[in-house]
Parts: sequence; C-alpha cells; structure tokens
Amino acid sequence: MINNFTSFIRNRSILALGFLYATNGMLLGIFFASLPGIKQRLGFDDGSLGLSLFLSPVGAITGMLLSTRVFSKIPAGKWMSSGYMALCFLMMLQVNAPNRLIFWICLYFYGLISFLNGVSVNTTVNKMERQQEKLFMSTCHGMYSMGGALSTGLAAAFFAFHLASDWQIVSVAVIILCVLVGNRKYLLVHSELIHSRSGIKLPSFTILGISFICLVTFMAEGCVADWSAIYLKEVMHSPVAFIGLGYTGFAIAMTLGRLNGDSIISRVGGKKIVIFGSLLAAAGFSIVVFTPYIPVVIGGYILVGLGCSCIVPVLFTASANIPGVSMVEGYAMITTGGLIGFLTGPSVIGFISKHAGLSKALSLLIFMALLAAVAAWRNKFLVNIKRAEPVLEYDEQIY
Repeated sequence: MINNFTSFIRNRSILALGFLYATNGMLLGIFFASLPGIKQRLGFDDGSLGLSLFLSPVGAITGMLLSTRVFSKIPAGKWMSSGYMALCFLMMLQVNAPNRLIFWICLYFYGLISFLNGVSVNTTVNKMERQQEKLFMSTCHGMYSMGGALSTGLAAAFFAFHLASDWQIVSVAVIILCVLVGNRKYLLVHSELIHSRSGIKLPSFTILGISFICLVTFMAEGCVADWSAIYLKEVMHSPVAFIGLGYTGFAIAMTLGRLNGDSIISRVGGKKIVIFGSLLAAAGFSIVVFTPYIPVVIGGYILVGLGCSCIVPVLFTASANIPGVSMVEGYAMITTGGLIGFLTGPSVIGFISKHAGLSKALSLLIFMALLAAVAAWRNKFLVNIKRAEPVLEYDEQIY
C-alpha cells in the first residue's frame, strides 16, 4: 500500500484527480456531521428530513439525463475545474441554509452537479489508466474515503471546541477552493470531449444487475453517512463529541480497503470481492442494529466500510468496459443506480424510522446487502472482471 500511494502522490496529474475525490468526501463528511443540527434548526423530523434528502437523487437523475449532452460539448477538464468549486459554494449554503426552501434547492443542485462531476472524473481516470498503463481507480476512491474520514474527524474535534457546523464548513470549503485553484492547470489539460453520442441505451438485465449492486453499496454508504450521527445521538445517547465517529470509522475502513484495493482485486478477482464484501457489510449492519454498546456499534460501522470498500472500484471498472457502450453511457447506466441508492436510501430509512424506529429501519440494510451478494453470485459479467489481467490485453480489448 505504501509504495502504491507514494507513486500516486508523486504524479501531480493523477494526484489532482485524486484530490477531486477527496473534495467530495470532505464536503460530505462535514455535512453528515452537521445533519443533527440542521434537523433541529429547520424543524425536521425523521420523515420530513428523509423526504428532503430525496431531492438530491432527483438532481442526480437530472444529471444522468443531461450527461451525454453536456459531455459532447464541454471538455472533461473544463467541467472538473469548475464543477468541484461549485460544490464548495453549494455546500456552504446548504449547511447554513436559513430556511427549508434554500436547503431543498441546494440538495437538488448538489445531486445534479455531483453526478456530472462523477461522470467527468471517473471517465478521465479510466482513460489515464490506459494511457499510463497503471491502475489507480481504487486509490482514487480511497482518496474520497480519506477525505470523509478527515472531515468527520475534524468535525468531532471542532464540536469538542464548540465550533459550530456553519463555521466548520466555511473553513473546510475555503481550504479546498484554494487547492482547487492551484490544481486547475492539471485539470484543464484534459481537453478532450468524453462523449460523442446523443443518448443513453436501454440497459440489459446484466447491466441492471450490476447497477443494483451499486445501488445497495451506495445505499449503505449514504445511510451510514446520513444516519450514523443521528443513530449514535438519539438511539445510543452518545456524547456529542462522538456522534461523528461512526462515519469516521466507516470512512477510515473504506480508505484502507481502497488504498489496498488494486492488489487485492488482482489476487482475489472482482466477483469474489463483491460477494464477500456484501456479506461483510450485512454482518456490520447486524452488529449496529443488535448491539447496545457504543464502541461495538462503531466497530459495526467499520465492518460495513471494509465490506463496501473494494466493491465500488470493481463496478466502476465494469461500467467502463461494457461492449458496445461508451464509458460515459456505461458509467451513467450503472452509477445512476448507485446514486439513487446513496441519496434515496437515507430517505427510505427516514420514512421507516418515523413509523417503526431507527433501529428497525436500519435492519433493511442487512437484507439489501444479502440481496447484493446473491446478485453478484448470479451475475455472469462479474466473472471476467479481474484486475490481474495484463494491461496490454486490457487495452487490446478496448481498441
């Protein structure tokens, strides 16, 4: 892991892309830790908060519908250099929203821009992997998890020193903006158009199966992110300084798994990674739901992070290698399921929690993770997704 990460950070062009993943993780980490305060300030209950969070997937679906048109006209580098700055300003307004209407508008546009950002950066990473004959998709996603762990850890420290969420997000966003400005030249070099077709194809059942796995994995991540702090505070009665540690442990586990991901996937193979990871996530959620001790619950979130860590890089690689489908189309078809899970999952949990309690609501994730393991076991396309293949053969299959 150390050699891989050292090589990664020495390549400025790749590191600039990795920082975009970290940016998303850092912004979301602060937002997730601020959710209990937002819920109280704007007068939400679990159900109304869950319904509000549904606006982000609506924005993501809008982004999916716009993606082919946007990236047939705007170069990926130009979009990346502006899109992530836009997220910083949106998140500052979202955390500090003075009323529900502003909060709802921010959620919608955050989902839309996040989807388009994801298309641009993941497609660019796939292209650079082929050009440089190196694997770093998993490490890039590790940067996202690292950013989330860093920001939620900072949030815990900030709360301990009585620094409110409104100042937390402003401080973090300003630092991110300064780094983005410094990295701008490394992003603008990606001047190619990453899509040249007019529409998205109707996905096959095989692609829908992978999309479902992506939905479950992102749903697990979204629910840990949005509800772990509330669960620790309201169900486990955790001290305020500890309410962000569930997501922090989850994000650290995701980071360690993804930084080792390329070598693990090469040895084990994509299908086994997805099956075992889904089962481990189910075990982690079982611990969270059925254990009455705060440290053990945090340990359950850590297991969920380990289980989910390498699944997403496998699925993203699959999305870029679907025969007869462009990378943008493949990413959009599979990741739409993921983003819907990430952003609607918390809404579903909110609705169930309002009527049955948060512990019972989170039990749904155990069942969903088990379904994902079955879907991976039955999916024929995942059999051939193994990163151990020589890079030259990988390129020949594409070109």
